[in-house]
Amino acid sequence: MTRKVKNIGTVFISLMLVLLLAVGTALAQPASPQAAESSSAKEKAPAAQLETAAETAVLMDYSSGQILYNKDMHVAKPMASVTKLMTMLLICEAEAQGKFKTSDKVIASEHACSMGGSQIFLEPGEELSVKEMLISIATGSANDASVAMAEYVGGSEEEFVSMMNGKAEEMGLKNTHFSNPTGLPVENHYTSAYDMAQVLRECLRYPLFREVSAIYEYDLRGGDFKLWNTNKLLKWYAGADAGKTGWTNEASYCLAASAKRDGLRLVSVVLGCPMPRTHFQETIKIFNYGFAKYKAVTMAEAGQVVKEIKVDKGVADQVKIITKDPVGMVVPKGQEKTIQGNIKLPESIDAPINKGQVIGQYVLNKDGQEVLKVDLIAAQDINKASPLKLLNDMLERVYSME
Repeated sequence: MTRKVKNIGTVFISLMLVLLLAVGTALAQPASPQAAESSSAKEKAPAAQLETAAETAVLMDYSSGQILYNKDMHVAKPMASVTKLMTMLLICEAEAQGKFKTSDKVIASEHACSMGGSQIFLEPGEELSVKEMLISIATGSANDASVAMAEYVGGSEEEFVSMMNGKAEEMGLKNTHFSNPTGLPVENHYTSAYDMAQVLRECLRYPLFREVSAIYEYDLRGGDFKLWNTNKLLKWYAGADAGKTGWTNEASYCLAASAKRDGLRLVSVVLGCPMPRTHFQETIKIFNYGFAKYKAVTMAEAGQVVKEIKVDKGVADQVKIITKDPVGMVVPKGQEKTIQGNIKLPESIDAPINKGQVIGQYVLNKDGQEVLKVDLIAAQDINKASPLKLLNDMLERVYSME
């Protein structure tokens, strides 16, 4: 009898322990499997972002340089013929400085004609104009024309490459080094998506670059040789108007491109896209993201006159003040009114004044915080007035007070 009671007690205690364990487990779990999934998803779900098959990429606002999207944008990668953006930048810069005219003739050297890859099949001694050479680089990605122009601008290909690296250093490009002006495979030749976006941004400041980069087809040598632009976005994407493609086995497919819609100009660079045409597909995806999400707030274009201020002791009484760079930025759509502009200039300035001299700043604020500062510069030279003119000016002021 005693043993039976003990057995019943043991069973009872065991049942109670099982019951308590079951209740504790039930209380520890959420009310439903769906609730558990929702909670877990909320904790693990990443912030919405753009996916790209490119190894590295960047989307940049042209006016302000704002980064709107990036994927490993500072990682150094081979760039293939996207290299030619720096080649064209130095050509356009030299032309703007008056070192030569676009109509000047360039004679192709034997070395330039020996380049492989994309070319216009220059013959040693053949003459083409600077503009024809530049168009051949921009549209046909011509390696022979690139070297011919490098020799024309720099005196030798080696000196021109030194100029390319000097310009990269001047621009603060920390992950870029050039070993040739073409992008043909060679050691110690690399860039990053961010650095190349800055190069394209600088190229776009030159009307000559914009002109040649936007040409889709061109008849060279009087129509005997047809050029088709390798940047197919000029036909495939509304607003696309500039850029440079590139491909080698080492670099895969690359593209730096610009597109403008509704006052918003975006610059995109993709490096290391895996398959043919993916550099176009990924760039379109990145541009679509930018134009859908952001809105341009433009205060002034580069070179726009914003004010005239008084000049003291000068041959002229006033000087026009222009913007050195574009004044604007992008904001998420709906936030345009958060941007305010403020022009900071003195009431007057003493002569002499040099063209390009910094006189003041155009400052942009977002929600009261400074986000952009652009130099305001003199639009022209103004020499100091002669002593006789200064005396006449003083007498005129005296007479006007009587």
